[in-house]
Amino acid sequence: MPLTLDEKFMSLALRQARKAYQAGEVPVGAVVVYQGKVIGRGYNQVEARQDASQHAEMIALRQAARHLKSWRLPECRLYVTLEPCAMCAGAMVWFRIEEIVYGAADPKAGACGSVLKVAGNKQLNHCPGIKAGIMEKPCQELLKEFFKQVRTRTGKKM
Repeated sequence: MPLTLDEKFMSLALRQARKAYQAGEVPVGAVVVYQGKVIGRGYNQVEARQDASQHAEMIALRQAARHLKSWRLPECRLYVTLEPCAMCAGAMVWFRIEEIVYGAADPKAGACGSVLKVAGNKQLNHCPGIKAGIMEKPCQELLKEFFKQVRTRTGKKM
């Protein structure tokens, strides 16, 4: 069965998440799509850069903005393997992203409805659409495997 467009782009976000995994980062990947073309991509680089703002989504958004030469991205969709946190969801509101498509929900820090509702909050100046659960299982499995390895290696929860 052929992949849907959402699955195609989520597969690309998963490819980015695997790069994070290989680098020892929490395996989250993101791509920004404009008119059917990827114009921004990123994976978590918090540890490598020692910068808490280096989430996959933030890196992909900045790249997309440079590509379009505009901080406004109203015709863009952001695909990300894990539900965005408050920082990233807030950035998506400010960047005017049209739609956020994510794989796995984040019951500890998700800001698209799981814990907070930053993105999708109609009281804010912009309210992106939200689509959840696209390729949820492979997104969850990658995260589970990563944290299992961390616990095995350190004996602690991360």
